[in-house]
Amino acid sequence: MTSTTSTEPKVPAQRGGSAGAAGERERVSAFWSLSRAMLLGMKRDRTATFFILLFPLVFLVFFGAVTKGSGSPHAKVAQVGAVKLFDSMQGDERTGLNEVLTITRTDDESATLEKVRKGDFDAMIKQGPDGKVELRFTAADTVRAGAVQGILNSVVQSANQEASGQKPAYVLDAQQVEDKSLKPIQFLTPGLLGWAIATGAVFGAALTLVNWRKTKVLRRLRLAPISAGTVVSSRIVVSLLTALLQTTVFLVVATSFFGLKLTGDWWLVIPLVICATLAFMSIGLLAGSVAKTEEAANGISQIIVLPMSFLSGSFFPLDGAPGWLKAVSEVMPLHYLVTSAQSVLTRGGGVMDAVPTMGGLLLFAAVLTGISWRLFKWEDA
Repeated sequence: MTSTTSTEPKVPAQRGGSAGAAGERERVSAFWSLSRAMLLGMKRDRTATFFILLFPLVFLVFFGAVTKGSGSPHAKVAQVGAVKLFDSMQGDERTGLNEVLTITRTDDESATLEKVRKGDFDAMIKQGPDGKVELRFTAADTVRAGAVQGILNSVVQSANQEASGQKPAYVLDAQQVEDKSLKPIQFLTPGLLGWAIATGAVFGAALTLVNWRKTKVLRRLRLAPISAGTVVSSRIVVSLLTALLQTTVFLVVATSFFGLKLTGDWWLVIPLVICATLAFMSIGLLAGSVAKTEEAANGISQIIVLPMSFLSGSFFPLDGAPGWLKAVSEVMPLHYLVTSAQSVLTRGGGVMDAVPTMGGLLLFAAVLTGISWRLFKWEDA
């Protein structure tokens, strides 16, 4: 007993170093254990897995399938009797016309007009003996109606030019600035990806925080030798892994099945997604800090995410929106994620299109996390 006691002064110094290393190992072990528990919990919760990972993918597949073959609107036109304007067209000129119009010959004008009203045809064309070409169309589909009028105007102008033998004084050469092979999926993918990232991060953080408080998990963690930083870090890692998995799945499906073409610096979307996940997590932490029940957390998250998704250009562009609506959109973090993701993924953007957005998202995350920290409660009041 005496000899053992006499040697103890030297032991604390040795144990102090080993205790520090052991404590560090325990913190790392606790961090990975919490992260693993969260991942397994999400895996077992099939509803959460569906809404975070699969539901956004359903939107991508749906919109991708709907727009996969979209291009110039193809209209169905009924030709009543002889229409010299069309009948005289041959060769490449006729082939080009057939690519945009499906022309069906009929003889009954009144019956054909009735079919146009019902939507069986998009328009009816006939030509009188005086050379006047009459076009009767339905306004039910404004896109096809506009396309038919534009096509017919072009054909009439070409015919008049050939008849007069004179070239027009002015010629319009209208071309889109993007590659003509671009498809709607080029614009859909970044927007839907941004919406998926925002939804997963906000709901994941908010519902997890409220659920852990309600089931006393936070109380047990507080009493355990685990710091709040370890808990938050593990939640961040899980959210980042989920977001990167979403990004991978989106890009693989869009490129493999719907013809998405990535630009050279597309990889910049990865740090963009990481910064955006932290920003949207901070929104979830704020919602989870003020909500007392899972229903309240879900409601607060819905109120934030849904308007932000529609007002940030995730589902449709806001080019024609009123100025005040655009101003509202510009205060939402999702607007900048969608814009920058479109730039680097499909529009040839580079580092300078992504870095300002990443900095803004991280600043947003820092501010909201600070507010959430002030409002955070380990237990229900």
